[in-house]
Amino acid sequence: HIKNMKRIKILTSKLRTMVPSKINIKKFTKNNIMKAHTAETLATMTPAKAIQFLKEGNERFLNNLKYNRNLLSQVNDTKDGQFPFAIILSCMDSRTSSELVFDQGIGDIFSLRVAGNVLTDDMIGSMEYACKHVGTKLILVLGHSKCGAATGACKGGAPGKLGDVLKKFDKSISEVKEELPGVEQSSTEFIEAVANHNVIHTMDAILEQSDVLKELFNNGEIGIAGAYYNVDNGNVEFLKEELHD
Repeated sequence: HIKNMKRIKILTSKLRTMVPSKINIKKFTKNNIMKAHTAETLATMTPAKAIQFLKEGNERFLNNLKYNRNLLSQVNDTKDGQFPFAIILSCMDSRTSSELVFDQGIGDIFSLRVAGNVLTDDMIGSMEYACKHVGTKLILVLGHSKCGAATGACKGGAPGKLGDVLKKFDKSISEVKEELPGVEQSSTEFIEAVANHNVIHTMDAILEQSDVLKELFNNGEIGIAGAYYNVDNGNVEFLKEELHD
């Protein structure tokens, strides 16, 4: 099953190089100066639009056509309040800054970062604040290739508090053992599969562990998605999207 998925991903990657982007690259010029989000723009946002904003942002990042932003102006624009359209749970890895890989500015997204993009009560509480009290429309779990936390978990864990973090990969490791029998647990293939599984498990756990977020999701007020960042080329692949609109 994993191997078939990988074939599909490879084919998809090849197709991306042969067909033009769906995004109108011409509109992303240096003359475009992006403003910070406001209460009005957030009120018109939907979970589907939020995902599209992130996809387009990564497309700009890949094409080196980032929006022109006056960051000091955005500091001034957001001094009295913030209206982020998405909250992103990602790894602490220095190569995976969500603001950069999705081409977002000050006040655009909430960013939660922890080794292995694992879920904790603190992270859930932060998501509840964003979605329930600010009006954020999308929760995104962002994993990435060559993840040190996933690698450490697959190679036996670690002492101290880091070991507690790596234990959160146990469910993903058990599933991949069943799906890839005979594959060495310390191999790149196994570790990448675990990191992918971890994204989906974290997505599911968010709605399982938070009644507040589950209610917002069931009412169609928020969406949740999982994605995977490739540190080799900057591409973000969306693995799973759960939207009601």
